[in-house]
Formats: sequence, C-alpha cells, structure tokens
Amino acid sequence: MKAWLPFAAMATAGVLLGSPGKATELEPYQMVRSLQVLQDRIANGDHAALPLQQKLLGVIDQGLAGSGPEDFDDPKNLRALLVYGLSGGNPRTLDTLLPTLPLEGFQAELGRAIADYASGDFARARATMSKADPMALDPELGAPLALVAATVLSADEPAKAVQLLDDARLLSPGTLIEEAALRRTVGIAAALQDAPRFIRASEQYVRRFLHSPYASQFANSFVAGIVTLAGTIDLSAVEEVTAEMTNEQSRVIYLRLARSAAIEGHDPLLDFASRKAKEFADLGNDGTDPRAILYANMASVTSDNVEDVLDALNDIDRSRLSVRDRELLDAAKAVARAVLTRPAAAEETAAVPDNGLSTSAEEPATAEPLQENPDQFPVQPVAEMPPAPMEPLRRAALPAPETGEQDTYVQETRDKLKAIDALLEKENTQ
Repeated sequence: MKAWLPFAAMATAGVLLGSPGKATELEPYQMVRSLQVLQDRIANGDHAALPLQQKLLGVIDQGLAGSGPEDFDDPKNLRALLVYGLSGGNPRTLDTLLPTLPLEGFQAELGRAIADYASGDFARARATMSKADPMALDPELGAPLALVAATVLSADEPAKAVQLLDDARLLSPGTLIEEAALRRTVGIAAALQDAPRFIRASEQYVRRFLHSPYASQFANSFVAGIVTLAGTIDLSAVEEVTAEMTNEQSRVIYLRLARSAAIEGHDPLLDFASRKAKEFADLGNDGTDPRAILYANMASVTSDNVEDVLDALNDIDRSRLSVRDRELLDAAKAVARAVLTRPAAAEETAAVPDNGLSTSAEEPATAEPLQENPDQFPVQPVAEMPPAPMEPLRRAALPAPETGEQDTYVQETRDKLKAIDALLEKENTQ
C-alpha cells in the first residue's frame, strides 16, 4: 500500500482537516470527502473556498498519480476514484488507473463512461449513463452520477434528465450537488415548457442557494427561462421568486428581463419587467436609471405617442450606459424616427450600425457608466465565512410580423436589434 498524501499538502491547498502541521496520511476516500466538504461550503456561500476546489483536485490528482491496483482493494477507495472522475478529475489519471483495476460487468462500463465524461466525450459516456440507476448505488457515488448523467442526456432526453436531477437532489440534500441540480432543472424545465416545475425549482434555489458563487448562472437561466415561457408563465409567480431576493438582485433580474423581452419582441413581458425594474431602481443623482428608461421605451416605439418616446430616448444620458446598451439606444431611436416618417424613407432614416461595436460620435461617453449592468448578478457572500456550463435554452418563437409596410419595417429593425445584440454578445465572449 502506497503512502498517501500527507496532511501538510492538504493544508497548502487550503483545506483544514486537522491540527496544522500534523503529519496525517490520507487515503483516497478521505481526500475525496475533504473535497465534498469544501464543495458544500461553496454551496452555502463560502466564496473564498471556490478557488480552492481546483487546487484540491490537483492535490488529489498528485496523490492518485503514483498509486497501483492494490490501493483500490478497499471499496471506499474505488468509489472515491469514480467520484473524483465525476467531480472534474484529470482524465489522464483515470485512463491510467482504471484499466489496471479488476472491474467487471457494469462496473467496468461505468468506469469507462466516467473516464469518457472526464475527457469531454459525452457521446460515448451517454450510452452507459443512460442505463445507470443512481438510486441503486451508494449515495456518495449515485448523487454525482445522477448529476453528470443528467448533463449528458439533457439535449436528447430532457425529461429523463430532469428525473435524474431529482434523484441527485434526493441523494445529496443541502450540498453543491443539490445546488447544481436545482440550477440545471431551471434551464431544462424552461426548454420543456414546464412552467410549474420552472417556478418551483427557481423558488427552491432562491430560498436555499442564493449565496452560492454560482447564483449568477441561476440568474442567467431564470431570465432566459422567463423569456422562453413568455405568454404561458404566471408573472405573479415570477414576482414571488424575486421577492426572496435582495432589492439589488431583483432590480438586476428585471433589468435583464426587460432587455431580453425588448429584443425578442415580447411587449407584455417588457412592460411588466420595465415596470418592476423601476420599482427596484437604485436611483442615480438625477433620480433615474437610464437602463430602465431605455428598456421601457423600447416597448413603445410603434405606439401613437412615439414622439414622446423619442424625446425620452433622446434625454437618456448615454454616458451612463454600457457599450451594448448604447447600441440598443441608437437602434431604438432609429426605429422611433422611422415610425415618424413615411415607410418609403425608412431605410434612409433608420441607419443602424452593422458591426455592433460603434458608438455615436456626437455623444462621446464623458462619465463613468453605471457599475452594475444587466449581465451581472450581485451575489452576497455569507457573513464571516473565510461545474458544468448550462445547456442553451430553446428560444421562444417571435410573434408573426404585422402587415403593412411600416410594420414590416419595424419588424426588420427589431431583427437588427437582435443581430446587434448577438454580435456584441460574441464580442464579449472572445
């Protein structure tokens, strides 16, 4: 039996499992349990523990690197190796160790599937994981397996993925696994057009895990899900979910929702979100939030009071907007001006920047933009406290364009709004 990683190395990784300096040797199952303890601290809002997670995985990897088959005679150590693979472990370490172990039957298939998942080969992992029954395994292995299986199955079998996420929560309540399972349920429920499950999972997440460093990912899915479910979701239920948040968090949610609704053309949702954003607005020196004004007026650019709308848009202090919102402001002004002119002159009037990056030369930014923007969700760490991307949501279909030359032009210009936003989104991710 090889000598396992000494305690001093664990302390270097920032995980305190005993008295400092104590020369304790840890076996694989002990090291993996320390990882789980760290992850649970993250779920409960310990932001300082987040960067330690990857460091600890590296420390465990070092401990596993020189091990041999005899080190996994203990079932607890074998189970720990599989949990390590499901937790973001090094695929090369798994590829080195698993072939040397006397695994048989489904256990061997599962080990291979976990190695495939760790290396990013979801297609190969899916075949085995779709047959797995996490509830029949030890909860320590069953819970992360359910979470990972849901991830690899979500695109092809979303209904089964939701069931697996429920299993993960049942097997590991109050942990980072439950936090991730709820967060992913929100996105998949929206894609399934299951509004009750979407609201239920959102409420549970907000009540239990709003301090998590991953709460911003939940906010992304929550806003996108509401837009996906526009027209079918009960907006009073959305208000109940945000009532559990801080005023600042609610304001950011409604600002982002108003922005998305404006781009997608969901005017009733835009009216609701912009009104709520105003209620939660963090007032500036002049008593207004320019983003709330922008998003609210984007809903009215084709109404009878379009002149008033254009005046309101012209009064917005663009220096307090982000680059992305300045582009939306320019496009909204173009639409409003087009409505005020004959459709024949629309093309000339509604010049919209086609590169999605330029800003108006006549109004250079002279003041510091607002620090908060709709793409950021404020998460407050728990006081006194020292992994998988979300699947893309299916976008809701846009309403059919109205007839008439002017309405056709307005629809085309709204499409330009979406194109600009997509270009800017791409620019921000590069």
